[in-house]
Formats: sequence, C-alpha cells, structure tokens
Amino acid sequence: MNIKKFFSNNNEKTFIDFKRPNLRVKDFFQDGEKRDIVFILISIVSAILSVMGTDLFRFDLIWIAIIFCGFPIFKEAIMGLYRDFDIRADVLVSVGIISSILIGELFAAGVIAIIMAIGGFLEEYTVSKTKAGIKKLIDLNPSNCTLVINYNRTNENEIVVPSNLIKAGDIIKVVPGETVPVDGVIISGESSIDQSVLTGESIPIDKIVGDEVFSGTINLFGSFIMKATKKGEDSSLQKLIKLVESANPENAKVVRAADKWATLIVVIAFICAVLTLIFTGEIIRAVTVLVVFCPCALILATPTAIMASIGNLTKVGILVKEGISIEKLAKIDQMIFDKTGTLTYGKPVVTKVLRYDDEISEKDLTHLLASLESPSEHPLAKAIVKYYKNHNKEKLEKVSNFEMIIGKGVKANLNDSILCAGNADFLNSLDIDIPNDFIDENISQCLSIGSTPIYLGRDGKLLGAVILSDILRDDAAELITQLDKLGISSTLLTGDNRNAAEHIASELAIDDLKYDCLPEDKISKIKDFQSGNHMVAMIGDGINDAPALRQADIGISMGGVGSDISIEASDVCLVSDDIKHIPHLIALSRKTIKTINIGIAFALGLNIIATILAALGYLGPIGGAFVHNIGSVIVIIYSSLLLRFKTKI
Repeated sequence: MNIKKFFSNNNEKTFIDFKRPNLRVKDFFQDGEKRDIVFILISIVSAILSVMGTDLFRFDLIWIAIIFCGFPIFKEAIMGLYRDFDIRADVLVSVGIISSILIGELFAAGVIAIIMAIGGFLEEYTVSKTKAGIKKLIDLNPSNCTLVINYNRTNENEIVVPSNLIKAGDIIKVVPGETVPVDGVIISGESSIDQSVLTGESIPIDKIVGDEVFSGTINLFGSFIMKATKKGEDSSLQKLIKLVESANPENAKVVRAADKWATLIVVIAFICAVLTLIFTGEIIRAVTVLVVFCPCALILATPTAIMASIGNLTKVGILVKEGISIEKLAKIDQMIFDKTGTLTYGKPVVTKVLRYDDEISEKDLTHLLASLESPSEHPLAKAIVKYYKNHNKEKLEKVSNFEMIIGKGVKANLNDSILCAGNADFLNSLDIDIPNDFIDENISQCLSIGSTPIYLGRDGKLLGAVILSDILRDDAAELITQLDKLGISSTLLTGDNRNAAEHIASELAIDDLKYDCLPEDKISKIKDFQSGNHMVAMIGDGINDAPALRQADIGISMGGVGSDISIEASDVCLVSDDIKHIPHLIALSRKTIKTINIGIAFALGLNIIATILAALGYLGPIGGAFVHNIGSVIVIIYSSLLLRFKTKI
C-alpha cells in the first residue's frame, strides 16, 4: 500500500510517494516554493528555540536560520556583484549578517536573515499566483464541444471534437450547463446565458435566434444550435486571456528603500573603517566602525513597518500580497471603480412591488409570485423567493404543472388558477395585456437604469409586477466622500448602458464615468491616467476586470464575490468585500511610508554619530554592539506602532 502526502502547488496535485523516496525527495528540493516554505519554517522554529536557551551539543540553533535563510542572500549578493556589477540590498543584508556574527550577535544575524527570506518568498509567490490565474482563465474554455455535421439534412450527425479545431461557419450544439466554446450566433433554440465572465453583470441574459453568444459564457437552461463566427484562437475569451497576459503597469518598478542606499552605505562603511585604521593604527577601532555602521536598523526599517501595516490590514479583512504595494498605495491619486459586485452587491434583489389590480395586496402578490417561482433555479426567481421569505412568515404554496419557457418566463397551476410570470413579451403571448400607462408610470424609468421587471398574471389578467435591481452597497457613498478628503479622484468604468451608469454615478457624486466598457476600454482609460503621471488603483471583482487590475499600479479585488482569477491578478484583496475600509488602506499606507522614512533617517543618524565616536575611540566593540542593537530595537518598536494605527478622516 502506498503512503501518499498531498501538497498543493499552483492548483496542481503533487504526491510524494515514499516507495520511491529518492525520486520524490529530489523533486521536492527542485520545487523552489515548497523548499523555501520548509526552510523558513525550520528557521523560525530554530530562532524560537535559540531565544529560549535551547542548544544541541552546545551548538546554537540560530545557526540553522543563518544557514537556511542567510546563504541564499549571500548567493544573490555575490551574483549581483559578479554578474551585474551592482551593489543592492542583498549586499547590505549580507554585511549586516556577517557583522552581527563577527561581534557575537548571532540572534540578530538570524532574525535579519529570516525577515529578508520571508520578503523574498512573498515576491516570488505573487509571481507564481499570477501565472496560476492565467492558467485558470485558459481552463475556462472547454476542451471539447459538440460539432453538428450536415445540419438540417437527412444525414445530420453529432460528433465531439476539440474546441480549438472549430472554424468560422461550423455548427455547434450547446446543452444546459455547458460553456460556449467559441463566439457565434444562435440559429435554433433559446436560452439564458451567464455572461459575467466577460461583462461582470450578475443577471443572466436571455438569448434567442439571431443573438450573439460568446466563448467562456455559460449556458444556464435551454439547448441551442449556434453557428461559429470566429475560430477558437480569435474568440472573446482568448482575447481576454491575451489582455491579462500582456497588461502591466507602464511605470518603472519601485525599488526597495534599502536598495536605494545600499551602494552608498557599503562604500562609506568600508572607507570609514579603512581611514580609521590608517589614521589611528588601531584595528579594534576599525572593526568597531564597521560594526556600528552595520545597517541592521536601516535594513529592518522597511520590512518591519511593512509587516506591521499588513498585520493591521489583516484585522479588517484586507490582504496585501507584497510589501511593494504599500509604497504604491501611498502614492495613489486616482481610484477607478467597476460597478457590479464592487460599488453594488452584484446580486439582483427586489426593490419595488407594483400592483396593477387594486383588489390584491402587495403581500398576496409577492406570495403568489414567490410560490410560482419557487421550483425555478433562475437567479431572478431565487431573488423573488428570498424577498418573500425575508418579509413574511407564511409558507409558500406548491404549484402543479410547472413549466419554464427559456428566456421568457414560467407558468403553473395553483389551486384552480393558472399563474404566469415573466417578461412583457411572454405575458403578451398568453394574451395578457400590459397597459402602456402602467409601463410608462411605473416601469420605463426602472428599465432605463438597468432594472428588470417581472410581470405576474393570473387567469389571463395582469396582477402587477416586481422590479429587481442590483443595489448600491451601504458604504459606497461614504467611501467616495472619504476618498475625496484624501485627495483621491474617483472614476466609474462599467459595461452598463449610459442611463444605468449615470444613475449610479449621480447617487455617488462621481463626475468621471465611462459606460459600455469592454475589458480593453478599461485598460485604455487606465493608461490615459498613467500617461498623465497619475498613480492608479483599480477596484473590481469579475474575471473581465482581471486585465484592468493588472494594468493599474494597484489592483484591488473583492474576495467574497470576486472570481479567483481577479483575486490572483490583483495586489490587494478585500476578503469580506467590505469597501468601507479602503480609506483606511490608503491612510495606513501613507503612514507606513512616513514611518519607514523616519526609521531610515534615525538609523542613518545613529550610524553616523556612532561611527564618529568609534573612530575617535570613545566607543569600543561592546558599546558598538549595544548601539547596533538599541538602534534596531527602537526602529522595530516604532514600526510596530502601525499595528494599532486607526484612520481619522
């Protein structure tokens, strides 16, 4: 019997088979991500045991952290010097670790190595998750589809073929639950299609003969025959994939603070040590200079502040993938919003109950409609049933002879009556008249802002209608106000029509908006802002937002309703979909950068003063070690105050 251990890596299952240990152990050490995780965990445990005074045959266990986490840093420092002739933060960190070892501060050396190893791992992990997100997007396209041969002929036949072999003009059959394989036009049948993958809209779209359907969208209910208008590689989903792969911020990569100072500090440290040795002839002074100029406090200023701010954000349900995002967030001056699922809840809810027959109450109307819709799995039907149950305790009645007419509505028998519900065309087809004055006075305005009416009829007579809408989040208006106080302008980009977009924008006091947006339109708008030297953050939730999230300087995704792909394409994730904390995210990021700059200034000032004292002989190796540690402690304590930071706007 095989003993298997499961590891998850980029959503692929890898098994370690202990019957073949040599091969599997080799594979494990070749997997950089798993190896780094294990080495970091072992190093953290060794540091904890070391500080508790535990040793192994007089061997300080902190050496394990220095070896596992420090050696990769030494390697990168050497490779940077040898290959690129560049002194970067890795050289600084290496000097700090080695200097700490020389003065006997092994624990400080181990802590520095662990902190920097964690930061490096998070950067690499982010890159791998982005690649995984693109793979998921590719997987949305079905590998196979049903090709109809000799359509509408006596020798008509159906065969299953790979989707990538489909050419323009081919006839394809799509059944309920299947994903549309390529772009095309329906030539027979009708259905409701979930197009959220492309448009982000939560309400399914009814499709009939002559309507376009797009690859990657999901056929919810009816079967239909379609004619391909594009080959697979030119389809809408493939276009979206290419956008995600190619979209990147135009601005240059932000360099870590330690990198900015690395060359100067290393050179100055060695020059001061050499000059001290030349002018005093005392090697102990030279060593002390090197020790006190060791940039431990400077190195720790950035990662400790970043980790504290990330910890603060985690408490309010915000996950930041990498530290560099904090620096970018502090510079944001333009916020771009998607509408559906971001500023709105992304789900249809009943917003109005309209009676046409004065003899029926609102309660009875919703009771009849919810009873009729209860057997349906359609999102609108579920919203109606949920609304009734939230407002009433009476149980729904069971209907008989239930029938769903795809893309139109439903009908059934209840007691001695025939009930029907659906769109206006459906009720008209059943000879139920919907007066124009009822539509003009109650329905037209709702239609203009993107709401959906469901009419209810009984025994050939109109009873009334309910209006379903995707409503604004409770904190949306306050969010826009607070961003304005922070000096951040807001823009709305949505795939909705003009009336719907302007309605939402007016309720939120957003002056800048663009409607009927495709994914490439959102990218274009972001690029326009970036070309004007604006730092742009984009907030979205759907797969269609993934390219824009990657193009923006900072991508913020909705974790609850958001797709996995949009989450992985983003830099920040709102785990609980609570947009009210976005101002806190911005304010904390600005405070973090200020804290880092103060920490760096303090560290540099302390190093300069200590170096002068060491060179003059007023500070020996023991005093140097004390200064070395006290500076780091002060920086860490000051940075840790970010954990308790609260926004006041």
